[in-house]
Amino acid sequence: MSEQPQFSIKIDQNKYLPEGGREVHAIVSVESSGAGAAGVSRPASAAEVIIIDTSGSMSYPDTKLRAAIAAAQVAVDTLRDGVFFAVVSGANTAKMVFPQQATLVRADAGTRQEAKHALSRLQAQGGTAIGSWLRLADQLFDAHQEGIRHAILLTDGKNQHETAEELDAVLYRCTGRFVCDCRGVGTDWEVAELRKISSALLGSVDIVADPKGLVADFQAMTEAAMGKAVADVALRVWTPQTAKLRFVKQVMPTVEDLTGKRTESGPQAGDYPLGAWGAEGRDYHICVEVPPGEVGKELRAGWVKLVVPGAAGAEDEVLATGNVLVQWTDDEAASTRINPRVAHYTGQAELADAIQQGLQARKDGDEDVATARLGRAVQLAEEAGNDEITSLLRKVVDVVDPATGTVRLKKNVEKADEMSLDTRSTKTVRTRKGEG
Repeated sequence: MSEQPQFSIKIDQNKYLPEGGREVHAIVSVESSGAGAAGVSRPASAAEVIIIDTSGSMSYPDTKLRAAIAAAQVAVDTLRDGVFFAVVSGANTAKMVFPQQATLVRADAGTRQEAKHALSRLQAQGGTAIGSWLRLADQLFDAHQEGIRHAILLTDGKNQHETAEELDAVLYRCTGRFVCDCRGVGTDWEVAELRKISSALLGSVDIVADPKGLVADFQAMTEAAMGKAVADVALRVWTPQTAKLRFVKQVMPTVEDLTGKRTESGPQAGDYPLGAWGAEGRDYHICVEVPPGEVGKELRAGWVKLVVPGAAGAEDEVLATGNVLVQWTDDEAASTRINPRVAHYTGQAELADAIQQGLQARKDGDEDVATARLGRAVQLAEEAGNDEITSLLRKVVDVVDPATGTVRLKKNVEKADEMSLDTRSTKTVRTRKGEG
């Protein structure tokens, strides 16, 4: 078997537009298989940086820091031999935990043991300046830009000891240089803040309300990172000269708008970063605006390629391709048929927005808007068969009628339940109830 996964692209759309129609929607499903299977060796060209918050608040309660240390130690144990790694502690500034110098070292039995011993000596003191933590991680990854680069960032608080502008500047610098999964432990951190970081760095964000859950979560994140086999994959989209690409969004496994991340890659073509891949599947929603055509005319509204950009002077590697088509028709039945997968993911993107708007309105004390938006979220989650989101919504509202989105706000809601709903609002399911 090959070490590299095999990629495929499938396009789901209704290509037919009515006379005068302009907007073409398509779901681009990307599948990769092969890498990470039993007996398949994985590339040693990978680097991992584990960032642990050691600000003073991590000592209240003291179980939080102990759980973070245990989780980081398990992550170190999960690294495969040969992976370059380091551990960083973050407070007002970032400091090396292991190794002592600002560099990455290869994982083996000896370095793992040394790293775990260094972690056991961590103490909590100081404030929180997350940008400085990411800046040190970026420095560590600098010599390893050819392989998989992954970071785990854990915090329990808000980014209080640097400005939002300072954090934004660091994120601008780090974008495209490594992937970062963010975790908030407890309930005193800001979901929007960690979501901004994970979005910029193509990672995930989640809450670990109980520190006891950190070990399993860190192990799962590290195992997922070790399963990646291809770095820096991009979705390249070409459109005709007269067309306009309105948006490119990841819609599975999470909703993430990639439109603003475009880099030009040639005439009428742009690349959208997808990060590193192992054996997995992801779906993307593409919308192209084309000038109206005559009835019966067919054209290619988009040409989609999955690529790994080549090094300086080298050809890009094309992993898979697919076409987005459009044809004008006077058959009303054909032109008004909505592709079920397009409709499904459009609904789930609306679901994420409805949850976040509803929670913000609740926070602002606007109960009418909160009830309306969270009620709409209940309705959309029910239609999509998104059982996890439905369960989380029921901790925030009392559901009177899920079909119509009739709900009542609960008076007393645990902050952890509210934050869990917020962080997981963008997680999607692939099919509706009853669909194959």
